[in-house]
Amino acid sequence: VKQLEGHLGVALFHRSTRAVKLSESGELYYRDCSDLLQKVQDLSLRSQGERSALKGTLRIHVLPGFALGHFSKALTDFRSAYPTIDFEVMVNDRVVDPVKEGLDLVLQIFPPASNSLIERRLFPVRGLFCAAPAYLGGIAEIETPLDLLRHDFACYSYYPWGDKWPLIKGAERFQIALSPVLKTNSVHLLLDFARAGAGIAYLPTMVAAPDLLERRLVHVLPEYSAPPLWLSAVYPASHRSTAKVKLFLDFLRTRFPSEPQWDQALGLPPLEPGPGEE
Repeated sequence: VKQLEGHLGVALFHRSTRAVKLSESGELYYRDCSDLLQKVQDLSLRSQGERSALKGTLRIHVLPGFALGHFSKALTDFRSAYPTIDFEVMVNDRVVDPVKEGLDLVLQIFPPASNSLIERRLFPVRGLFCAAPAYLGGIAEIETPLDLLRHDFACYSYYPWGDKWPLIKGAERFQIALSPVLKTNSVHLLLDFARAGAGIAYLPTMVAAPDLLERRLVHVLPEYSAPPLWLSAVYPASHRSTAKVKLFLDFLRTRFPSEPQWDQALGLPPLEPGPGEE
């Protein structure tokens, strides 16, 4: 590495006793090298025949709220069309660097771990205040977010706004401090909390939609919501033209449009998708 830095005349890494990190010049050099390697791979694929390259294993990291209830059927359908592609799927809500973890693709709701990664937004992850009918039957009507302060409230641990919730009602924007009795990284635990009549939970629609449609849960404060997050596909720049990754990403975009079927079923208005980043 030192010989390469001497040859280029720039520092490719910032070094300390605790960490080694790519410098800005190092990241640019990495991207350029990745592009060159990908061009070589593309030439190789064309000579081999692209169909023969559609085999092997895709290593994917998936958000739990998406993995449970939506992802397995998608994998089954994909493999029906491409049975020579296998999957290794890790499920948790950590933000990971696919390069360091040896992954082909990460599906997550938070920004990429490095600006050398490619991010493609897939669909919004919206949330709603929800409670069981039995819980709501014994309390006064909840009409404004301030009414939440009188109730046991549960939410996801890693929302970016902490306990200061930015809420939206039409064109109005305001903030409220909410002190949850339960914070957890498991959206399915939040779903059980609400189902049990323990209080009010803020749940992602991709998890809560079946219970709302079947009336096991009630949408509380329907005029209010927090800003949506976005489920994104994140992958290394070196994978931008890898046949398996491109194929699976195209499949996900078709299978899960920017207006998810669960939001449409709930009658939620469409959102304007934000641009992906590269």
